[in-house]
Amino acid sequence: MSQLSVYSRFSKLSREEKIALLPLSNDSKNLLDKAMIGNEAIAVVIDKLSENTVSHFSFPMGIAPNIWMNGKHYFVPLVTEESSIVAAISKAARFWSDFGGFNAKVLGTEKKGQVHFFWKGEKSLLMAKLPAIKDFILLRVNSITRQMVKRGGGITSITLDDLTVELPYYYQLNVGFETKDAMGANFINSCLEEMKKSLNQFAICDLEMDESLLDINMAILSNYTLNCKAVATVSCPVDALNSYGEKIGTKNLALRLLQAVQIAKININRAVTHNKGIYNGIDALAIATGNDWRALEAGGHAYASRNGKYSSLTVAKIENNIFSMELELPLTLGTVGGITNLHPMSKLAMEILGNPDAAELMQLMAVIGLASNFSALLALTSTGIQKGHMKMHLSNILLQLKASSEQIIRAETYFNDKTVSFTEVEKFLSAK
Repeated sequence: MSQLSVYSRFSKLSREEKIALLPLSNDSKNLLDKAMIGNEAIAVVIDKLSENTVSHFSFPMGIAPNIWMNGKHYFVPLVTEESSIVAAISKAARFWSDFGGFNAKVLGTEKKGQVHFFWKGEKSLLMAKLPAIKDFILLRVNSITRQMVKRGGGITSITLDDLTVELPYYYQLNVGFETKDAMGANFINSCLEEMKKSLNQFAICDLEMDESLLDINMAILSNYTLNCKAVATVSCPVDALNSYGEKIGTKNLALRLLQAVQIAKININRAVTHNKGIYNGIDALAIATGNDWRALEAGGHAYASRNGKYSSLTVAKIENNIFSMELELPLTLGTVGGITNLHPMSKLAMEILGNPDAAELMQLMAVIGLASNFSALLALTSTGIQKGHMKMHLSNILLQLKASSEQIIRAETYFNDKTVSFTEVEKFLSAK
């Protein structure tokens, strides 16, 4: 059998047969076995989450222990390979706990999806038929929406968007959905695909329409959800923030933090990294709870460009001697169904959080994003990002250099008040 034919049926091969084809040494192939999670109950689930699984790829789960939101305490699980993220969020949360912690609220939970199509007939005819089209569509999707409606969700709106100015003959059915505690991707896409069929069927059956003038391109949910948002805020007296700054050797800390946000508002070079820092925290909580961090990022970065220029997702102000920060962003997520209910560690993460519903988790994600952003700005405007960042990476460098237990202890003591770099750590180990 040729290699090409083997590769074409790769998914049909056993795990051992897949590994045998990989360009790896025997030691590396053995590592794939050793990396498999030992707990069989977890391993069986993970094996089935993806295609062509040959091993498991582990990340650490850390805990931010002192998150206060709306007067309630949380231990927040964060899955990330970057140790400084957990430390930074914990540090920010500890500071804001002295001022009541974080306040958060949900600004909406409506999700969106579209049926994209081209209509070469009269626009007036399409608009006149819209009420009948909507009734026909809703009737056809009733079997899909019935259970969601019983849970308080379902289809919330159907509108027709005329986009022919931007692309000839192009329209979309813009559909709103309420999916309650489910992220709802499969539900939304199932509804939209049935709507796609229904729109085509309507055109065939309606005596005034010519189905040859209708070309339906696709039906798919959107990760840009302007009506599914949460906001988190913090505030404290300027003097309290400045006093904290003096403890770490920085004067006028409140003003410096305000200026840092203002820079990210007007400078795209800074804004991209500024917002990346927000998602350092959001992604870590999304992964822990089995939510789609890629969808969250895509929607958030689009939201950062909603005014025609990419900008900071956070805002800050000083009014009446009070410093405040706010993060508002779209967050489409779920607490039931999907990976959240499948992955044993995601279920455990939800238990650590107190099994919040989707609205509460949305608020927590906004809080974690704000905490991550505040901590990054705090470092940037005071000691610089590298001092704390590289110190947190000291353990990673020591592992990479295969330091002994004794060397690790000595290095941690030596670098306690020194700047950490790979070169300096390597030099230290070589000298001892």
